Amino acid sequence: MAGVVEIEKMSLQEKLRTMEALWDALCREEQSVPVPQWHKDVLDERERAAAEGKAKFIEWETAKKQISDKLS
Repeated sequence: MAGVVEIEKMSLQEKLRTMEALWDALCREEQSVPVPQWHKDVLDERERAAAEGKAKFIEWETAKKQISDKLS
């Protein structure tokens, strides 16, 4: 599989940018992506926690920076 070899040669930043691009592409086709029941259950639980005020949130840009900082 040539793609895997090319990915292995990428820097961490290139891999992260590629992952983001893939997620963005998948989001545009979300109706075509099958969702397993266990995943729906997890999302329902998280939605319940948010509705009950038990969930904590941070901005996506802040989360990405925290992840990037941990990987640096």
